[in-house]
Amino acid sequence: MEEPGIERLFSLDEIDYQRFWGANGRMLDFVRLLFPKIKIVVRGEMLKAIGSEDDIDWFDEKLAAMLSHFERHGSLGEEAVMRIMESGSTEPGKENSDEVLVHGRNGLLVKARTANQSRLVEMVAANDLVFAVGPAGTGKTYTAVALAVRALKNKEVRRIVLTRPAVEAGENLGYLPGDLRDKLDPYLQPLYDALRDMLPPQKIDSYRDDGTIEIAPLAFMRGRTLDNAFVILDEAQNATAAQLKMFLTRMGRNARFVVTGDLTQIDLPHRQQSGLPQALSILRDVKGVGIVELDRSDVVRHRLVAEIIRAYERQAANDSTRP
Repeated sequence: MEEPGIERLFSLDEIDYQRFWGANGRMLDFVRLLFPKIKIVVRGEMLKAIGSEDDIDWFDEKLAAMLSHFERHGSLGEEAVMRIMESGSTEPGKENSDEVLVHGRNGLLVKARTANQSRLVEMVAANDLVFAVGPAGTGKTYTAVALAVRALKNKEVRRIVLTRPAVEAGENLGYLPGDLRDKLDPYLQPLYDALRDMLPPQKIDSYRDDGTIEIAPLAFMRGRTLDNAFVILDEAQNATAAQLKMFLTRMGRNARFVVTGDLTQIDLPHRQQSGLPQALSILRDVKGVGIVELDRSDVVRHRLVAEIIRAYERQAANDSTRP
């Protein structure tokens, strides 16, 4: 008996979906012809695709490329769709500063939104190890996770490894209930949050179960070699010099490493020094290492976040001038 297949919903509420499908739904009919194994049902801004998981994943990839083309050009024609079906892109080799990194859930388009975020994208394309340093809210981790998801979808790597030091930010979490994963998940929540914007929950669970995505504390990296992986060390300001050296020497074949950190938010215990400033100094001139410094102009959270950062910077400057 044939498997009934799965259903996946796509939201087109971020675009003019009527223009996207064309007059009388002409492009919708054309797309249906190109995916005969999938049942495509459209109700306004919502699209439902029904078929095997492999076929739905293929459709997801091509739909994302169609949406990206429409975002750039404001239209979608049969010729562009055919180029997407053949190569995945309508403009092969062309870099676009406004390119969509990942088509996330519910029509979310994940892009570099500031000049320094675009520099981070360029640095990761040009270097195997990149440091992204800057204050809270500048999109360091979010952009890095988007690049990791894109690399996985494009089959440039086989897995994603996300890690951060398990250092409490001033709170004492005590003896948390549950197994080891339950105890560690609160430290890793920001990484989950980014992934959930970009992948369906069931896909994240599936990837975690088969090891395609691994989220673990920094201590779990010791003694390993990370091949064919996109690896992100988040909150690196809370890693000691020894921990950071240990992490950086885990790099294996076809691996890309991104290290993010905020030097103004070091939560290490008293008398322990962050290894991030030392690493930046030692590796700044090493070929194959890129460094991107983000600042409050890159803040993409609530407008008050930039003001909060500015106020704390003023206070720090005043404190440093006092006798």
